[in-house]
Amino acid sequence: MNIEEFRDYCLSKKYVTECFPFDEKTLVFKVANKMFALSGLEHQPATVNLKCDPERAIELREEYSDIIEGFHMNKKLWNTMTIESGLSNELIKELIDHSYDLVVKGLTKKLQKELGFL
Repeated sequence: MNIEEFRDYCLSKKYVTECFPFDEKTLVFKVANKMFALSGLEHQPATVNLKCDPERAIELREEYSDIIEGFHMNKKLWNTMTIESGLSNELIKELIDHSYDLVVKGLTKKLQKELGFL
C-alpha cells in the first residue's frame, strides 16, 4: 500500500474529512471532527499513525516488528508504522477500520444517530 492508497482508503469511510492541521507535511483524517488516522509525509517512506485500543496495540506490537508505539496525544492508544513495510494491505486496512470504528464508537449516541451509524 502506498500513501495514495492509504489516503483513498481513509477517505472511502463514511463522513471522513481530510485536513492539514499542523503543517503541509501531515495528512490528518477525521470522522465527525475526531481524528482516527494521520500520516507524516516528511518521512520516506511515509509513516502512519492509527488510533488503537490499548490491549490490541500491545498485541500488534508484539506480533509485528513493523508496528511501534505511536507518538500522538496518548502514546498507549496509537500505533505507528510505515505503510510500505512488510505489512499486508489487508492488515493495514484492518488497522484503519479498527481506528475508524473506535472513533465512531466514541461519538455521542445522538451524533451516531444523526450520522446514521445507529
